[in-house]
Amino acid sequence: MAFLLKSAHVVDPVAGIDGIVDVKIENDRIAEVGENLSADGAEVIDLSGKVLVPGLVDMHVHLREPGYEHKGTIESETRAAAKGGMTGVCSMPNTDPVTDNGVTVEYVKSVAEREGHCRVFPAGAMTRGLKGEIISEMGDMVAHGAVAFTDDGHGVQGAGMLRRAMDYGKMFDKVFMSHCQDDDLVGEGQVNEGVVSTRLGLLGWPAEGEEIQIARDIAIARLTGAKLHIQHISTARGLDLVRAAKEEGLPVTCEATPHHMFLTEDAIGETYDTALKVNPPLRTAEDAAAIIEGVVDGSVDAIVTDHAPHAAWEKAREFELAPFGMTGIEASLALVNTNLVKTGKIGYARMVELMSIAPRRILGLDPVSIAAGSVADITVFDPEVTWTVGAEGYESKADNCGFAGTEVCGRATDVFVGGKRTLCDGVVC
Repeated sequence: MAFLLKSAHVVDPVAGIDGIVDVKIENDRIAEVGENLSADGAEVIDLSGKVLVPGLVDMHVHLREPGYEHKGTIESETRAAAKGGMTGVCSMPNTDPVTDNGVTVEYVKSVAEREGHCRVFPAGAMTRGLKGEIISEMGDMVAHGAVAFTDDGHGVQGAGMLRRAMDYGKMFDKVFMSHCQDDDLVGEGQVNEGVVSTRLGLLGWPAEGEEIQIARDIAIARLTGAKLHIQHISTARGLDLVRAAKEEGLPVTCEATPHHMFLTEDAIGETYDTALKVNPPLRTAEDAAAIIEGVVDGSVDAIVTDHAPHAAWEKAREFELAPFGMTGIEASLALVNTNLVKTGKIGYARMVELMSIAPRRILGLDPVSIAAGSVADITVFDPEVTWTVGAEGYESKADNCGFAGTEVCGRATDVFVGGKRTLCDGVVC
């Protein structure tokens, strides 16, 4: 199948493009990029007024399958990803069974190939069962397609255990993605420790519970030489630690979520909205501003969602009993466009770096560019359309989105994965 994508505003800093050109797709590749391309043998799609960029990748997503299909499935959550403009996601291993061996990696890949609406790049657990006791079957997982190692949702508590995992696993040249949480310090913390936890009468989750492990994991990365990626960074001091590691020349990167940039602890009011219960918790306004500044100055490498679907009944419980996590993959592009691009904090080129180029680089994936010969993974969005998050429901199986009711600007209209259209005029194919 051939497509001629006409008159889009193409933005790709790698290809050096920031202007209105045509893009021709033939089979799974981009055949030509230029002005007034011939439409011979191609379906013409007029993209006037739209922005076309290399396919977006969310490198931190919970698909829930296998084991937690009541929360979400590979089909439903990749459908949500396509709706949000994503061409690929990196799936987290806290499934049941845990994705800690090649068999489970193969299961995720095979279901994604059969039922998925975007590419799925599985991450494998660092330790068996996410228990932090025994190294997982890293070589087996890599052989079956795992792109990274992480004990996301738990974090490796033992420094010696993390060292052993990094020392062994670095031979596979994969990144170690770290959920930084000192369980002994955090305990049963529910929200950021401070004024809001006191006002609400909830146990506090101190910023130091994240920052201590960021500092520790950087030190172990220095010791082992392994590549380290700090997940969902949420505090100003934590980001300063990453900056210092980068200045030292260590192979350290980090990611930030829309909810840690555009929501704060003050959003949690007397209704005790459990959609706002996330891990790490929503922090102070000063922390959120610091993370945004990190996105602007390059200290933050990638924007992710930590998309975490839960069943309605799970989130309907008391705040202390409800699970951590919110969905967000359907609104991520719009939130970034609204709060960062439209406000002039970053341009589209920086957005592409954060949501397409850097995630692929960190995960060691093949690069994608709007250039002849590149795989045709493409995201197209309307930067001006306004809509309200959740007003029309969600493609995700879950609706625990902390941004529900928020008016945003910008929405994906068309997505191509390997030349195949997975989103057509805003409708998942």
